[in-house]
Amino acid sequence: MIAATLMAVLSHWRRQPLQLGMLVIGLALATALWSAVQAINSEARASYAEAAAQISPDQEDYLIGDAGFIELSQYVALRRAGWLISPLLIGEFGDPGSRIELLGIDILTHPMAETLTEVNTPQQAEPLQPADLLLPPGRLFVHPETRLPDTDLPPVIANANVPPGTAVGDIGTVARLLQSGSRISRLVILPQQPVGLPPLRTVAPDLIRQSGSTGADTEQLTRSFHLNLTAFGLLAFAVGLFIVQGTIALGIEQRRGMFRTLRSLGIPIKILISVIFTELAIITTLAALIGLALGYLIAAALMPGVGATLSGLYGADLPGSLRLRPSWVLSGFGMALAGMLMAGVQSAWSIRTLPILAPPASAARGQQTLRGHRWSAAAGVLLLLAAAVIPIALDGLFAGFIFLGALMIGAALLLPLLLSLLATLGGRLAKRPLSQWLWADMRAQLPGLSLALMALLLALSTNIGVGTMVSSFRLTFVGWLDQRLASELYMTLPNSDDARKVTPWLKDRGVRVLPIRHSDERFNGAPMEVYGVVDDATYRDNWPLIAAQTQAWDQIAQGTGVLINEQLARRADLAPGDPLQIAADWQMTIAGVYSDYGNPHPQAIVGLDRLLAERPQIENRRFGLRVDADQAQGLRADLQEAFALPATAFIDKRALKDRSLAIFERTFVVTGALNLLTFGVAGFAMLTSLLTLWSQRLPQLAPIWAMGVTRHKLARLEVLRSVCLAALTAVLALPLGLMLGWALLAVVNVEAFGWRLPMVLFPMEWLRLFAMALMAAALAAALPALRLARLKPADLLRVFANER
Repeated sequence: MIAATLMAVLSHWRRQPLQLGMLVIGLALATALWSAVQAINSEARASYAEAAAQISPDQEDYLIGDAGFIELSQYVALRRAGWLISPLLIGEFGDPGSRIELLGIDILTHPMAETLTEVNTPQQAEPLQPADLLLPPGRLFVHPETRLPDTDLPPVIANANVPPGTAVGDIGTVARLLQSGSRISRLVILPQQPVGLPPLRTVAPDLIRQSGSTGADTEQLTRSFHLNLTAFGLLAFAVGLFIVQGTIALGIEQRRGMFRTLRSLGIPIKILISVIFTELAIITTLAALIGLALGYLIAAALMPGVGATLSGLYGADLPGSLRLRPSWVLSGFGMALAGMLMAGVQSAWSIRTLPILAPPASAARGQQTLRGHRWSAAAGVLLLLAAAVIPIALDGLFAGFIFLGALMIGAALLLPLLLSLLATLGGRLAKRPLSQWLWADMRAQLPGLSLALMALLLALSTNIGVGTMVSSFRLTFVGWLDQRLASELYMTLPNSDDARKVTPWLKDRGVRVLPIRHSDERFNGAPMEVYGVVDDATYRDNWPLIAAQTQAWDQIAQGTGVLINEQLARRADLAPGDPLQIAADWQMTIAGVYSDYGNPHPQAIVGLDRLLAERPQIENRRFGLRVDADQAQGLRADLQEAFALPATAFIDKRALKDRSLAIFERTFVVTGALNLLTFGVAGFAMLTSLLTLWSQRLPQLAPIWAMGVTRHKLARLEVLRSVCLAALTAVLALPLGLMLGWALLAVVNVEAFGWRLPMVLFPMEWLRLFAMALMAAALAAALPALRLARLKPADLLRVFANER
């Protein structure tokens, strides 16, 4: 009995292969976009874990200094007290466009040394001995895919055990490259410790013990980006579920007579519902397998863009390859099952309440659907009210995404009723009978098209909101670059000793030399750069301050004040006049806050003399040169000839700006790709709805044809109806998209990156999106309209012979 019932239920799809294809493709697309996002996030987290393992291979605890570094004397004191520890030195090396992270380890004590000396590349003929790594000028180990800076480096050995973007070497070699003197970044506490060790507070009270299982700093820093990606994936999945819900509901509607017959033959309702869910499970398994394969391909295509985004915003490096991980595979399959279950529950309930002897009563069910839209509109209003309260009651990044979710879902639930009211208004304003019928028909078709139109609303508003955020960022970023890149020429010398010869030569020729020197510090456990500047009009005239005390630049010049970037001010709740603890023995008063777009890390600016007094050992290789713009190229040629400097030692203002903009464009390539994919899924949802409703359209169209309207004109009206609905949806999507853009700029962006951007409107971009929406609607209606235009008159006449 069960097998016969299942075969009877499945026979519907043999008669409706296109409808089955739409159902499978809809769920496969939803699963593909979700699993692609999860695959990218899983790969990123695995990369962070591997990078953290290089610092603490077995998640050993480690020691850090409250000043951001550890003195050699503290390390010696711990060793003499019996502590088994291994020193680490961490720093960045290279030019701003091609920087890598240097990791210096003690070859004799650090557990990672074993993975460096083993053979793992074809170029390495035999294992290295630890003593080989100590021979002058040292050795560096890098991943084969790591791009090295254009500077002099010790011999480099490829090693796949090293994370991309990182170079590992003996701590002495790395200290020489970083010019860090005798300072140490961390001390790894080795697993086996002798009994009876003196407490840390008595040997080195200034050091702090941290657990190795707390996670990598990079993972904590990029959490907002991955949460953003997950939100996109969830949105795309929800849009795909609209396709699934509409197709399942139509399949149930078309089989109501079959279900009534099966119930009359004695099939229990429990068995019938079980058969329905078995059918859905079979379809889900097929769709999930297709979706996982598509998700893998999408993730592989987006990985380079994700890597560029993480590198541009956070300095985190990801491998270019994608691995098949059980976590995202199971996540994708689970979401497909959950989505199909959600889509099928409502239909299963309609079967459970189906009277055996009741007629189909399509008109009555249509009225019930319209009443359901009123209930959904009421739920939408409640969600919109909740969205208005969330920013007041809660704060933080997660609260920002809850606000966005409530806002978008509430607006989507409100859409069918708003469109119904607009269609009613259009019908009242229409004068000709055919126009009145068109508006009435549009309103009658809303129940079947509402889910697709909701998907279009979400896709349009997301494109408007994210486009507003990205374009506002770009416009602000370009203006900010023009202010910050004030020097006509930027110069990086091979070493600090060259500065003693080059800078006097430049000053004799009337060139204003602006040293670019900084010290790597730590603030609340996060890396912080402290720059030193000379007292020059370049900074006073061009550096944008968003909050400042009176005579802020005078305080910097006198060495009594410090400027901090907006990120540090927001995260640490600091303002001008507050003290800033740069290091244990270094505190200054905040004189102002400046904008620093594109940099997620804390940053500070002090007078150069004060910086050198606190950190005299910092390198002196980078300079900004102020000359007339038409003399910059001549000065560059004279410097190369006089001091035998390479061409790579110079970057002019235009080239540096172009490089920064190129990084910016790569940064948001993933957001743009996901926007387009979501828009494509929404267009496919409209096509699915129109195709699946095709069989129900003939009873409404046949009487109009019989009254003298030709099939070709009816086909054109079908396309016009679809375009009108898309246009009304696009108009309603505009305020929702602008609200989304404001939330991204004022709430999510501040929590995620630490800076707030002004909101700029781009009407031409809206017109482009509107045109895309209308084109998608026209293309979705084109195939049903073509079928109508080619339909035989006998098929339309046959409608009147059937009992409705």
